[in-house]
Amino acid sequence: MNSEFFAALDILEKENGIPKEYMLERVEAALISAYKRENGGSNVRVVIDPVKKDVKVYQLMDIVETVEDASCQISLEEAKKISRRYALGGVAEIEVKPKNFRRLSAQTAKQVIIQGIREAERGNMIREYEDKREEVITAVVQKIDEVNGSVVVDTGTSMATLLKSEQIPGETFAVGDHIKVFVMEVRKELKGPLVTLSRTHPHMVKRLFELEVPEIKDGTVVIKAIAREAGSRTKIAVLARTEGVDPVGACIGNRGMRINGIVSEIGGEKIDVIKYSETPEEFVKAALAPASVNRVVLDGERSCQVFVDSDQLSLAIGKEGQNARLAAKLTGFKIDIKTGETPVL
Repeated sequence: MNSEFFAALDILEKENGIPKEYMLERVEAALISAYKRENGGSNVRVVIDPVKKDVKVYQLMDIVETVEDASCQISLEEAKKISRRYALGGVAEIEVKPKNFRRLSAQTAKQVIIQGIREAERGNMIREYEDKREEVITAVVQKIDEVNGSVVVDTGTSMATLLKSEQIPGETFAVGDHIKVFVMEVRKELKGPLVTLSRTHPHMVKRLFELEVPEIKDGTVVIKAIAREAGSRTKIAVLARTEGVDPVGACIGNRGMRINGIVSEIGGEKIDVIKYSETPEEFVKAALAPASVNRVVLDGERSCQVFVDSDQLSLAIGKEGQNARLAAKLTGFKIDIKTGETPVL
């Protein structure tokens, strides 16, 4: 073992957080395995001395009264010649100096260190991604798969794949594009972290509002609920914690500057910002915007009837039922839309 090996261990410990003792144990175990491959199945112990910077190999022999297998047994008489402390039934350690062990140990140590560095890098990537989980990050498009439509991006930590199913319908990319992605999930795999990215997740829009609107960032305005059909429409309910603050206005911004930036980031997707209310009737009424609602009547724990004028019916329901569907997701209520001002009893 030369000084470069121990210097490498010091660097691993300092820069990657891998304890030197752990790496020495790994190298010793790898050397035992390598020794057995080259010298048969002998039972050996390898000891690395970081102070003297050397390595020793000891063959382990069972101390017996009558030797039947000289490859793994030693008589008590012979064992006593090595050390008086040895006793019958014990194990004697005999230092051996196998040929080519210097070369073998250097190769093995190098392999273990390389593996240790890779493991440390994977560990660091996992920790970095864990810190980014459920956050929006900026990534650079590196490659586009023309067959399945997936996009390989550089997240600044490593390469990751944005699957076609997690892309906003209709959007296209070019190599070099800077795009924002939501880190949905991080799983530890043998080859490194498996990261699931998304541009369709509702929380992506939520995080974009948190980045764009200072009042949300400082807690003056809070996002209470969000419902999204990516590429088409999102409804987001907001509430002001401070009296006198208009939560909807804060999210839209002066002349729509704040919300326009978010809409642009998600490919022109429409966003309805509504004021949250603890009163279910008011919340459902607001959630059906842009339709005007005459009255909301609760007819169950999580269901209600909504009454609108006939000219507002199609607006309340929306194209292919989207407006009503998103309002139901946003509020958690089953919504039955009817025409008229009062319920039929």
